[in-house]
Amino acid sequence: MARATKRDYYEVLGVLRNASTEEIKKAFRRLAMRYHPDRNREDGAEARFKEIGEAYEVLSDSEKRAAYDRFGHAGLQGFDFGRQFEGFDFGGFGDIFDAFFGGTTARRAREAMRGADRRIDIEIDFEEAAFGCEKEIEVTRNERCSRCGGNRAEPGSQLARCPSCGGTGQVRRVSRSFFGQFVNVATCPQCHGEGRMIKEPCKECNGSGRRRQTRKLLVKIPAGVDDGSQMRLSGEGDVGANGGGPGHLYLVIAVRPHPHFQRDEDDLVYDLELSLPQAALGCEAEIPTLGGKPHTLKIPAGTQGGRVFVLKGKGVPRIHGGGRGDLLVRAGVVVPTKLTDEQRELLVKLAESFGTPVSDEEKGILGKIKDALG
Repeated sequence: MARATKRDYYEVLGVLRNASTEEIKKAFRRLAMRYHPDRNREDGAEARFKEIGEAYEVLSDSEKRAAYDRFGHAGLQGFDFGRQFEGFDFGGFGDIFDAFFGGTTARRAREAMRGADRRIDIEIDFEEAAFGCEKEIEVTRNERCSRCGGNRAEPGSQLARCPSCGGTGQVRRVSRSFFGQFVNVATCPQCHGEGRMIKEPCKECNGSGRRRQTRKLLVKIPAGVDDGSQMRLSGEGDVGANGGGPGHLYLVIAVRPHPHFQRDEDDLVYDLELSLPQAALGCEAEIPTLGGKPHTLKIPAGTQGGRVFVLKGKGVPRIHGGGRGDLLVRAGVVVPTKLTDEQRELLVKLAESFGTPVSDEEKGILGKIKDALG
């Protein structure tokens, strides 16, 4: 029976014949990830994976690649392939596969893993955000079982060595081909890579090693936090698997709006409404401050709408220290929408004194007002 013709190695990896070493390596990684037997259970995946490994072994070695480029497959007969493939965890690329397929080997299955992070949303008042506060929060998370200490077995019971893998956490299938011996190493399906079996699971956690608990935590929120700020509480998340440390708890802060102030980073903005006479003649205005007594602000005559007065150091405390921001007082001139007859007469006279044209309608109204007033 004729032996099947081997495919071109460049075709196997899907690269050009002038491909660089880095391009060959990238192609190998991509295909190995796709066809690795621990991830791909389709028929033919293992054979394809071996073909990929063989092509990479040749094309990644400058001496073998030169012989292959010159003479094809026949030029490789003097090289020892059996020794290279024999150590396949699969083959001579065990370290590479550990990096690619983290978590698929028995060693990874038994490693301690950090627990998952959790998130809690909290709403606080404007002043609490500015000056800091303490809040009690409630978090529900996975904690290590107090009965078994995370060991998953009932206290006093014995752990048995897995009969399928003999305690190694791995099962091996050996196959032979023209190129030598292949050893397919996979995670033991019975113990899931742990190498041990629990005869008597913990009654408290049913053998999971963890229990869901609700805890109350007192959290100190620093001065200067803003809407959308996040705080990380290290180690307050879920406990990890296989004795791993806990994850983190992230606190996401929402700040309720203030009735008078708007916030711009560390500065506060206050809108001051002035009447026409106040803006024109000047006045004194009482300006509220955050967490303090009102500030008396002198408004100069002729103040225009949109002018900003800066009160230094009366803003929000800076979250990383270094004093406070400023209070920005933004003046706005309010035009009255309703006038008494007397007010209208005075405004018309004022307009005439400035040489401002007065409409015929206003003149007619002014005449009626004068007649009415005698």
